Amino acid sequence: MAYTTDHLAAIESAIATGELTVQVDGRSVTYRSISDLIKARNVIEASLATAGQVTRPTTQSYVQRVRN
Repeated sequence: MAYTTDHLAAIESAIATGELTVQVDGRSVTYRSISDLIKARNVIEASLATAGQVTRPTTQSYVQRVRN
């Protein structure tokens, strides 16, 4: 499945509010736990990064900035 930034935004919103049901493009998914939402977020972020749509700095880039 090709993820979009809309998918990521919906997952992040659900994590922030504690909501387990996420709706995107007329489809809804209910996750079992916040842990499952976080796992889904990580999959979506990795997919977007692979597609060249990096959504936020990586841990490595934070470390590099702190060291400089």
